Amino acid sequence: MLPPLQPRPRQHPHPHSVGRHNDPDGAIRLTDNDAAIARLSAVQRHYLADPFITHFVPRAHLQPVRPPLINIGTYVRSEALDELVDRWLALAEQEGKPCQIVSFGAGSDTRFWRITVRVQAGKRNSWLNTYIELDFAENTIKKAMAIRKSKDLSAILGKPEDVKLANGGTSLHSPKYHLLPIDLRLPPKEALAPLLTAPSPVSSTTQSILSPSLPCLMLFECVLVYMSPAASNALIEWFVDYFSDNPAQGGSSVLGGIVYEMFGLGDAFGKVMLKNLQARNVSLPGVDPYPTLLSLPERFLQHGYTASQALTLREIRRAHISRSELERISHLEMLDEIEELELVLEHYAITWGLKLPPDGSGLKAKWETWGLTAKEQEE
Repeated sequence: MLPPLQPRPRQHPHPHSVGRHNDPDGAIRLTDNDAAIARLSAVQRHYLADPFITHFVPRAHLQPVRPPLINIGTYVRSEALDELVDRWLALAEQEGKPCQIVSFGAGSDTRFWRITVRVQAGKRNSWLNTYIELDFAENTIKKAMAIRKSKDLSAILGKPEDVKLANGGTSLHSPKYHLLPIDLRLPPKEALAPLLTAPSPVSSTTQSILSPSLPCLMLFECVLVYMSPAASNALIEWFVDYFSDNPAQGGSSVLGGIVYEMFGLGDAFGKVMLKNLQARNVSLPGVDPYPTLLSLPERFLQHGYTASQALTLREIRRAHISRSELERISHLEMLDEIEELELVLEHYAITWGLKLPPDGSGLKAKWETWGLTAKEQEE
């Protein structure tokens, strides 16, 4: 849900920006609406198609559109993330195992609904077993209320009797979708494990919400950079341990991760970004361990991942979006800030990592094809 960072503070909508009343967590929660407005703007300008984002933006029809630079950055990130998730689902289908997706700091993201609608339209087989969204309780209660209020969103979750609120309205459960409140900075064994290893309130079985025997993809969109390295490492390590070869838990399976965040803030442009953030009392405790593009895959490799790769949004725009799409979006708005666009996109990256189970040699050839595919760039 997050648009690229702008050197101009007023153009930096971000769920981890600081806010008012000296409550940084309050700012984190409140500015999720700004991120949703950025996506809404890209939809209104026809960069993206998303019929569900209006349900999560108060008075959506009155919201002003964002500048072209933000719209284009939102488009590039969204296209890349969508391709990675779609290819993950396709590989799970090839393996013959329904998969799981866990979205951290999900905010107002609409991905579950977009995937499900495509399944219902026959454009994708139903190989999504479980979709879990995690965020602050103040955000999950707002999202749960928006879902219950919308007939379109609620209908996609399933029959009314199969959709239940819990924990004072901060949690929502359906057969496939689970919205859960958590502070991700807390130790995973204390805060995360009880949520994910508990049985679903809408299931007749005692199976955990998150199964260690099915492929699982983790989504981190501008989340880890705002956490301490110790906290983010503990989070990833918990998933590695949970999906390790443990027969008592049902075996092991493929584990993947996608991280979208800023990096390389040591140059002149990055220092401007940092200065603007500091003026808003925003710190980036997770940025220091990963100062270069080459360092980003270490996010996963240090935890024993089989493979990992990172690309800047600038690289993705140039080589991983088709010429026809680039031509299409070039006619949507006039962009005078090409140099600034390139600089911003160069300071954001998408990293993906893959971890195969110890006995996964037979899966290697298939799953190691997962990633972004360079597109033909005809002259």
